[in-house]
Amino acid sequence: MTVILIPGFWLNAESWHSMVQALENSGHDAIALTLPGMASRDDDRRGIGLRDFVNCVTDEIDRVSGPVVLVGHSAGGAMAHAAADARPERVSRVIYVDSMPLGDGDCVNAELPVVGAQIPLPDWSVFDAEDLVDLSEEMRANFREMAIPVPARAASDLQQLHDPRRYDVASTIIACAHPSAQLQQWIVEGHPWIAELGAMKNVEYVDLPTGHWPHFTQPDELADVLVAAVGAHESPRD
Repeated sequence: MTVILIPGFWLNAESWHSMVQALENSGHDAIALTLPGMASRDDDRRGIGLRDFVNCVTDEIDRVSGPVVLVGHSAGGAMAHAAADARPERVSRVIYVDSMPLGDGDCVNAELPVVGAQIPLPDWSVFDAEDLVDLSEEMRANFREMAIPVPARAASDLQQLHDPRRYDVASTIIACAHPSAQLQQWIVEGHPWIAELGAMKNVEYVDLPTGHWPHFTQPDELADVLVAAVGAHESPRD
């Protein structure tokens, strides 16, 4: 099986290093993406928006053959969902790492502090306490050292979805900062920001209790969960 890993904000392919190794050791083809404008701090991020990120994912789907599994962390989940909407016949499963599908007309986060045409990693006070669980001072320093500013429009552009077949694509939610029981309760309560997840027809939940960046705080455990989520449903080298 080909597994395409999509990083969240401020990160690129490097953040998936140990997960790529674990997936490849299990017989899968793992491809970690670096999204447009996210190769280095020196990249020109002007004019890059959410759709450019999504197109990067669909281009990779088109480049390989056979079915794919998409893995999206944080905002990467929004891109994975849009790519599944664009290529529902090619995506066999989307795995959301502390993330969930972003609905049509919604944005990732228009409240992040913008500097010029980009969003640097903000002060930790911007994040909720649940996001920062297990993220030690050393991890925070390392994260800030490697963090790459995000194109501002990637956070504020509206999601564009067109194909209702996206609801049939199987999904796995790896719940970290908030337990899966809480997510399902929010669906029952009818919170609009989680409505797209509530509309998905085939969803499984896996709890990995930690903060919002499990590839820093629980890398081995995250790798095991990803391998299990792919292997439970797909055959290697499909």
